[in-house]
Amino acid sequence: MVTLFLSTVTMLEVVKDHMTGSSPSIQRTIGIIGGTGLDDPDILEGRTEKYVDTPYGKPSDALILGKIKNVSCVLLARHGRHHTIMPSNVNYRANIWALKEENCSHVLVTTACGSLREEIQPGDLIMIDQFIDRTTKRHSTLYDGQCSALPGVCHIPMAEPFCTKTREVLIEIAKKLGLQCHSKGTVITIEGPRFSSRAESLMFRSWGADVINMTTVPEVILAKEAGMSYASIAMATDYDCWKEHEETVSVDKVLKTLKENANKATSILLSAIPLIGSMEWTDTLHTLKTTVQCSVILPKQ
Repeated sequence: MVTLFLSTVTMLEVVKDHMTGSSPSIQRTIGIIGGTGLDDPDILEGRTEKYVDTPYGKPSDALILGKIKNVSCVLLARHGRHHTIMPSNVNYRANIWALKEENCSHVLVTTACGSLREEIQPGDLIMIDQFIDRTTKRHSTLYDGQCSALPGVCHIPMAEPFCTKTREVLIEIAKKLGLQCHSKGTVITIEGPRFSSRAESLMFRSWGADVINMTTVPEVILAKEAGMSYASIAMATDYDCWKEHEETVSVDKVLKTLKENANKATSILLSAIPLIGSMEWTDTLHTLKTTVQCSVILPKQ
């Protein structure tokens, strides 16, 4: 087993030169972060494993490199392939860094979530477009002085956390596949690992949250800091605990719904990734790169 250390020098070059992958001639590499029950490596052809290290520590598991219809992909199980890492302990920074080091321009993620709305039923897909952060224990920036290749402080804008263009691709694919898909939604990310109390669930509804999970934050923030196009396929597994006369959320209920519906997220990825690989992304990725560059305040010399 070979473990590679992703050097700060190499990452600095990536940040400077490959933040967008802006040349039209560059073949895109798509990062995939799989959530609970949605991280099947069998979707990749010609799979190889690569163990890496980063300035932020090790990612959740080995990177699985392969292709989907000739598009290079890198798959990473968010909680580890045996689901041994609870949401608070996921090394989100190492995960994003590792995908960026593999020259991933896009990150497509899957996540289980609870529904806070009557119209979002278990088994439905949601292409979330906003988040509310209720986490308390997680590193939410790459720019905290731990990595010498990323000096300064980054005040990244979060008005539009998810990549609109990539989301539109996922939404269109879901429609073509005839899947029940909600084209937008606000996710509230809680610290976990416990589920919400009923009072909390009702409060989150009053705040305007549509679904609830434990992993979108800080993952989406870090991807934005890395200049990557990030989009999420969320799958509703339950009604959390706000709804009267409805079974409240439990591990068994979540896993049962995921097992019955995981093929939906997989089918979207298998169709969307070849399309993304064939599209022109220069302007989108350039905008992401420029946003990062304009958001970093460097130390005074």
